[in-house]
This record gives sequence, structure tokens and C-alpha cells, in this order.
Amino acid sequence: MTARRSGVSAAARPAAWLAGFAIAFSMLPGIAAPSPAFDFTAEEKRRILRHGPWPPASAPDPSNRVSGKPDAIAFGRALFFDARLSLSGAVSCATCHAPDRAWTDGLPRSRGRRTVDRNALSLFNLRFNRWFGWDGAQDTLWAQNLRPLLDRREMGIGPGGAARLVHADRRLSCGYRRAFGEAPGADDERVFVDLGKALASFLETQVTGRTPFDDFRDALARGDAAGQARYPAAARRGLRLFIGRGNCAFCHFGPAFTNGEFADAGVPHFVEPGRVDPGRLGGIRKLRRSPYTLLGAFNDDAQRSTAAKTRYVRLRQSNFGEFRVPGLRNAALTAPYMHAGSLGTLADVVRHYSTIDEDRLHAGGERILRRLDLSARERADLVAFLETLTEKGPRREVATKPADAACR
Repeated sequence: MTARRSGVSAAARPAAWLAGFAIAFSMLPGIAAPSPAFDFTAEEKRRILRHGPWPPASAPDPSNRVSGKPDAIAFGRALFFDARLSLSGAVSCATCHAPDRAWTDGLPRSRGRRTVDRNALSLFNLRFNRWFGWDGAQDTLWAQNLRPLLDRREMGIGPGGAARLVHADRRLSCGYRRAFGEAPGADDERVFVDLGKALASFLETQVTGRTPFDDFRDALARGDAAGQARYPAAARRGLRLFIGRGNCAFCHFGPAFTNGEFADAGVPHFVEPGRVDPGRLGGIRKLRRSPYTLLGAFNDDAQRSTAAKTRYVRLRQSNFGEFRVPGLRNAALTAPYMHAGSLGTLADVVRHYSTIDEDRLHAGGERILRRLDLSARERADLVAFLETLTEKGPRREVATKPADAACR
């Protein structure tokens, strides 16, 4: 009788009781209920799985003979924090790429000796890049490290000044000798390039840790329902937008969430009245003029095994106003966004793509972007997903003054 009055059969009571207990339990302070079931289609799963696993396998850079060498990493770390590598003696690499700011400076446009035209890109995951800098004017990480040393607005010390510093300083001379197996020679430019290679060895170690998304992605790969359930529902909805209607994964795909190429994001190109930033168009011109490329004399790989990208790059007017597609791992830590820091938050970035003025896009290029017209909830979901690309653990402390006991 009781069962009939309550409308619940005796057989169903345990299940109903457990369901009610689960609901009550989830309402207790500090207790999070598991995310509700959320089924992705087979095609959606395929697209999601393309964004991992993380971290991907990597190998030493063949163009840099000290890539991965511990002594070169230590030497590069010392150089990174040494302000004497600037003309003023007051600017180091860490001025614009501070470890406690996710390797950025938090400014819309960075300032070395003077304010420059662009935002400081984070140094996370550089070892996986194809091109370097916002305009891809460098084809290796070691060449990218030479650019601020040459630019008088940033550090500007140049080959002669850098070589003199290394020769004059006992600790730097020792660090060079341990990294390269010989004392710094008389060829200033060779010593200068070697400093860029030591810096590259250090920066190659800055690979982001695993994220909540990685845990979800791997759980999806192995069919672990409990692991998938721990991923927030808002992030799942945002992920579906990211790989689906938003088409974000067209440019931001793969484990590092970038195709490594360049695109017109529909943001202003003017640096100041009457002066525009040509983006990739200017970058290719610089690349062709530079002696520090994979096609030049400073490539340590005699076979030029990675030089095809540089050999066959072509200058096209459609490259005007295109900038490098950045990776999205730890993006929540690296505001402001876009090449000149014109968007302050991830919410601003999502809103930009939701309301983009397609007339701003360069007419000569391939039209990829479309106005998304996302609702407020959809924008919030997309931000929630992007935030799950932030590594879970705290960043490893980076010593600013490495021990030099071996050089005493």
C-alpha cells in the first residue's frame, strides 16, 4: 500500500533513494556535483582528440648544435636575465618576458629602451613553432633571440657589443666555453649568434604543463566516463562551439592549439597616424634580407633538413595585415591579446569574433572569419573552455642567477 500511495515501486526505491541522496549531497557546501551526461558525436570526438596528447614528443633543433645541452641551457638562462646585453645596461630579455607574468609584460605594446609596435608574445611552447615573432621574420628560435639584441628600441647591443661583454666577463666566458666546448673566438658575429643559440636552448625548456582539458581529452580517448564527467559542463559546451560552429579550430588546432601560420584577425593595423604594421608581408621581406636564417651560414645543420619552409616561402600582397596565430595554452595568463594588445581579456577576444566587422578584413586574402553572433551564454561557455587550457600546477620557479661554481 505504501508503495502504491507514493507512486514508487518497492523495486525502484533503492534507485530513487540514491538519486535523492546524490542531489542532496551535491547541495552541501564545498561539494561539486558531477557534470551531467554530455555526448559528443563521433566526428566531434575525432576533432577533440586532434588536440593532444600533451606534451607532444620533441627532438633537439638540428640547426642549433647546443639544443638540449644542459650547459647551454644554464648559459642561456644567465643571458636571459642579464641586463648588460642592452645598450642602456637596464633592459634584459626578462624585461618584456617576465616569468611571473607568464613570460609577458602585461602591456599592450612592450617597452624596452623605447616602446615598440607590438605586444610581447609569451615564451611558452616555442620549441613547437614553425615561425617566430608576430610576423614570422625569423625561421628559428635562435634567430628570434637575436632580433631584440639588434633592435635599438629594445636592447640594441649588436654583435660587437655582445661579443665584447662575453670576452670581458669571466662568468659569461666560462658559460660560453662550457656550452660550446671552446672559448669565445675572435669572430664577433659568430659569438653573437651563439648567444642566440644558448638562449634558445633555455627557452626550449619552457613547455606548459597539463591542463583540465588534457585530462578530459585523454579520458575521452580511453572511454573513461568518470574522467569525462569531471570536466565542467560550461567548458564542454564551449569546446563544442570551438570545434564546431565557432570554427576556432580551423586556425587553433593540434596539441598546441595553433596551425603555426598567419591570419588577418580583423583588428586595426595602424601603429600611429600615417603608419601601418604590414604584419606577415613585412616579416617575409625581413626574412629574405636576414643572414640569420636556415639558408644562411649560421645553420649548424649541414644538410639543411628543416630549411624547406624558408626556401619556398613566397611574398604575396594577401599577407598584408596577417599576424601569427598564437597557441592557446595558458592564454588566460597572457593578456592583453592581439599583436598590439588591443583586446584586454579573453571575454573581449570572444566578443570580437562574435561581432567582427567583416569589412575590416583584408580583401586580398582568403576569407576565413565570419561574424559568429554568439549569445551571452555561448560567449561565457567559450571563455570557460579557454580557461581549461591553463596548466593545473604552479609554474616551476626559474632561477634568475644560476650557480656558477663550475666556473670558479
